[in-house]
Amino acid sequence: MNKKISQIIALFLCCILLFVTFSGCIEKEQKSEKSKETLLPEAQLDKPSILPDWKDGEYHDYYETTDMLSDFKVKYPDLVNVFSIGKSVLGKDIWCIRITNENNTKLKFSCLIDGCIHGCEWEAGEACLHLAEYLLINFDANETITHILNTSEVYIVTMVNPDSRQADSRFNDNGIDLARNFDVDFGRIRGYVIPLGVLFGRIKISYRFFPYLHKWFPSFPAFLTNCGRRPFSEPETQAMRDFMRELENDDVSFYVDCHTGTHSIVTPWGAFKPPFEIPKQEQYIYNYVIEWVVKNTEYEKADISYQGVSYKASGTPTDWYFKEFHKPSFTFEILTHDYDPGPGAGKHDNLVHWMKTTLPVFMYLLVNIDNLRQWRTPDIQPSLPEGVPPPPLNR
Repeated sequence: MNKKISQIIALFLCCILLFVTFSGCIEKEQKSEKSKETLLPEAQLDKPSILPDWKDGEYHDYYETTDMLSDFKVKYPDLVNVFSIGKSVLGKDIWCIRITNENNTKLKFSCLIDGCIHGCEWEAGEACLHLAEYLLINFDANETITHILNTSEVYIVTMVNPDSRQADSRFNDNGIDLARNFDVDFGRIRGYVIPLGVLFGRIKISYRFFPYLHKWFPSFPAFLTNCGRRPFSEPETQAMRDFMRELENDDVSFYVDCHTGTHSIVTPWGAFKPPFEIPKQEQYIYNYVIEWVVKNTEYEKADISYQGVSYKASGTPTDWYFKEFHKPSFTFEILTHDYDPGPGAGKHDNLVHWMKTTLPVFMYLLVNIDNLRQWRTPDIQPSLPEGVPPPPLNR
């Protein structure tokens, strides 16, 4: 009897041991499957970023840009908000696209990028549109871009001067150079501007050349552009001013004003008579950014001159933003020195190449958004897609 009981007990213990063993295996297997499910989305975030499928020569005018921004809103409703910040002289909306992961409601930093304040500088607006699409198509697949949109709000005004873009002109419909209409060292002749405005309410004088005066008096500018009768006299600059002030509530980290085509990154001051001296730490950050751009892209340190004389530019948005908000601000001059950005004279070619050259600069600033906000060394390196930056063109 005792022997039978012992055998039953032994058999019972064996069954318990087998159950525990197999249940442990099953639990491990289930944990492993669960672990795979958890890791799968993270693994997807390691995918290299891809570029928008753009073709050379396929530029986007005001109406095509409007349609493209509307399409982004429909296709990416959780990432995109499109709204007007104001109207142009002729009543066109000045569109802004905000790109962020709306489902992430944590505190975020912001930045502002704009283009086409000079409407004949097409690539400046195209670079803004290209960046917007690049961020959207790579969200939730590329780790760097997903992190940017989870923690940042990227505001992009693709065309500050829509009337001018349609007319392929530097000036707005009042004949005013909007990039000289901001309130910093305003209207100074030595800053290559003259505050004419619209004479008698109808006469538009956009610019004047003074070759003879410049020849005999080299310190006198060779040309002057009309900066408007007073700062912010134009509806387009009023819209940008008000929007910039509104964004300060969102803890903006930096501002980039895109242009063509001196092939460089430019920092304050551009004005002939700067309003104050840049503090040492802030100048160090500006120099660090310039050195990074020169080292990692084909763009250069700004050396802006006209006929051998240093070119100053009073009344610029970059200078005003830095003066007003004391945040890092940059003028990004796309394309090369042999590009003529004058009205109707642009060589609008090699679009895809130039878009690729802009991405390293934008991505570098975006991954360093927190560092720039605090004027700390922007030493984070951006992740870039294959073929970016491209080798320089043989021109």
